[in-house]
Amino acid sequence: MVEATHPSRQKFIDAAIALIRELGYAGTSVDDICARAGMKKGSFFHHFKSKEELLLAAIAHWNAFTGEVFRTAPYRQLADPLDRLLGYVDLRVALLDMPIAEFSCLLGTLVQEVHTSHPALLAAADGGMSGHIDEIVADIVAAKALYAPAADWTPESLGYFIQAALQGSFIQAKARQGADVARANLAHLRRYLETLFPRGN
Repeated sequence: MVEATHPSRQKFIDAAIALIRELGYAGTSVDDICARAGMKKGSFFHHFKSKEELLLAAIAHWNAFTGEVFRTAPYRQLADPLDRLLGYVDLRVALLDMPIAEFSCLLGTLVQEVHTSHPALLAAADGGMSGHIDEIVADIVAAKALYAPAADWTPESLGYFIQAALQGSFIQAKARQGADVARANLAHLRRYLETLFPRGN
């Protein structure tokens, strides 16, 4: 559940999330964040000691918000765990109709920049991505038990593979400045998942 926060603090968090997805961490300054939020720099430093502290708050908000989006999505109501897994991919495809900066992942964008320079941000982003993968893995475990109990791969490895396919697709969409390549990638991902879990006739 997304916790309420002070309105001005939330404006900075929302601005940071938007700008990092558009410009990256290094390309986003405190001045940029204040301008996007429509707030004074004095107000920024009232709430946060630094850009890094703001981003830690933004990551926590992102994790809570996106977690709620996926936990309450219609596919979560499906009885079959494989249908839920495929529904997750279908939702990811549907989100590609938004602008690139809005369907890309804050955590993946950050990790690419800060993995050697900001250990606190790296740990927070990795924790968020790993937590999301854990939720996917729960459905993979159930689907594997039903449709592929003898398979020699682990649910955890498939969860990380799905996340890698998503993050790679976001990067390629940025490189090509369009979502078509990501849609094609996720169509391949969906077909691959269907081959891993044969339902039979």
